[in-house]
Amino acid sequence: MKEKGKDTMNITSQMVKELRDKTNAGMMDCKKALAENNGDMEKAVDYLRQKGLAVAAKRASRATSEGVIECYIHAGGKLGVMVEVGCETDFVAKTDSFLEFAKNVAMHIAALNPVSIKREEVPEELLAREKEIYVKQALDSGKPANIAEKIVSGKMEKFYAESCLMEQQYVKDPDKKIQDLLNELVATLGENISIKRFVRFQVGA
Repeated sequence: MKEKGKDTMNITSQMVKELRDKTNAGMMDCKKALAENNGDMEKAVDYLRQKGLAVAAKRASRATSEGVIECYIHAGGKLGVMVEVGCETDFVAKTDSFLEFAKNVAMHIAALNPVSIKREEVPEELLAREKEIYVKQALDSGKPANIAEKIVSGKMEKFYAESCLMEQQYVKDPDKKIQDLLNELVATLGENISIKRFVRFQVGA
């Protein structure tokens, strides 16, 4: 006899659909995630995100020599973004989910104007300027040096979260970061996916 709550018959198709809508994961993965977590939707979401993270980490070293360049134009031609998203095969580059991801990333960049893709790519000059401002603010407020250091560290983390594409909250769903979206896509498509570069144009900027 199966342990109560573990029977997948208790998992309705509506629950599976809701989880798929939240995570973009495959139907069988969603069913398994719900079964493993006794139908708890939030735990199932976390389960799938962890799986996505594990798959993404495993595939991160694979070359992404295929892909697309996606464009997004907004505000009557006053704002535009071009982004290059890479994958391993031409087959995946043509799938609807990959193309939708590229389009959503381009739209997100248009909306939130990231400084770089990853924190390691933030220009040193900008980092130094931001840190100098935070240090001055902390010291001016009369905080002891050790407290000021923690305050500066916290503000720098916030700066990265707001300025680096992979760490930004997705504009269409603030519960997810762009990194979460990418991990979910990697888990779904089974290939390494990478956001390689982007450029954002704004008239008058």
